Amino acid sequence: MNHLVETRLAASSRKAGASFASIYVPWYISTMVNESQLLVERVQTGVRMEKRLLKVLKALAEYHDMSLGDLLEGIVLHAFDGKTPFSSSSLKRIRDLKKFYALDLDSSASHRLTEIKRRSGNKTNSEKKK
Repeated sequence: MNHLVETRLAASSRKAGASFASIYVPWYISTMVNESQLLVERVQTGVRMEKRLLKVLKALAEYHDMSLGDLLEGIVLHAFDGKTPFSSSSLKRIRDLKKFYALDLDSSASHRLTEIKRRSGNKTNSEKKK
């Protein structure tokens, strides 16, 4: 509900008999709730992803001032509907970020990525902690 409330200045000027015009400012009660928001249950996931691709996604999320999870949810929801998730300006930003992070992969690489096999001499992070 949106109410207009006189400021103290206007109220005090009226009491003093001054001929100031009243100043009204909006007063919002319970209007800051976005009724179009959907309640969801989120879960933590441990998804493995190509390192440079993740860097580009994180940078894009930061650029749009959103979390990585929110960005990924938006991308997937658009993809499920057969729509592109990015505007032309975001696509330009992605091209720039791909250059910066030396990401030379595109959609043709999908389902063909193979992880580098570690040599027996290289220790994993969990082995280093021991």
